[in-house]
Amino acid sequence: ARQGYPAPAMRNYLARLGWSHGDDEFFTDEQALDWFDLSGIKKSPARFDTKKLTNLSGQHIAVMDDAALVAGIQEYLALAGQAPLGRSQAAALQTAMYCLKERARTYPEIVEKAWFILDNRPIRQDEKSQNALDAVSRGILQELTPQLQTASWDRDTLEGIVKSLAEAHGKGLGKLAAPLRAALAGRTVTPSVFDMMLVLGREETLLRLADVAD
Repeated sequence: ARQGYPAPAMRNYLARLGWSHGDDEFFTDEQALDWFDLSGIKKSPARFDTKKLTNLSGQHIAVMDDAALVAGIQEYLALAGQAPLGRSQAAALQTAMYCLKERARTYPEIVEKAWFILDNRPIRQDEKSQNALDAVSRGILQELTPQLQTASWDRDTLEGIVKSLAEAHGKGLGKLAAPLRAALAGRTVTPSVFDMMLVLGREETLLRLADVAD
């Protein structure tokens, strides 16, 4: 856990170094116990491959229970000497895990993507996010705010509102997503802006937009 790999992924990888079950690279602890026999032990020397371990870790993260992932992240933070998640942060992390673990390969990658729910207002923008919040973009976000105040809070509706506003200004959706991401998260590595809006909820989303309106 210290390096940010889930324990099941590390056990899977270490078992695969000296033993095999046909061509199966990914397996659970239960499958390893069920499949193991001495005939599968390799005679050739093993070579540790971090890239393979990381890819395998991503496969385990994709299928792990959300609560187990939060517990694993808490353990990783403790071993890394970082502050533990508070109760509300852990609950928010578990709620958002559906969009955080997508394509994530390690615990640190999940934590980085989750910064939008771990940070407190006012959100601190990194340099790239600050560049996305120019005067024109701030003005468009101000136009977006009243439309969000009464909108149905579901993905299709939110995406439709943002897309329509972008088109009204002659922009593609991505051009408006960048300043919106900057306002909500303060960084560029995040889930989709619509997943963030759903996780944060209407009130918090509007407050973060108001913070960058000036």
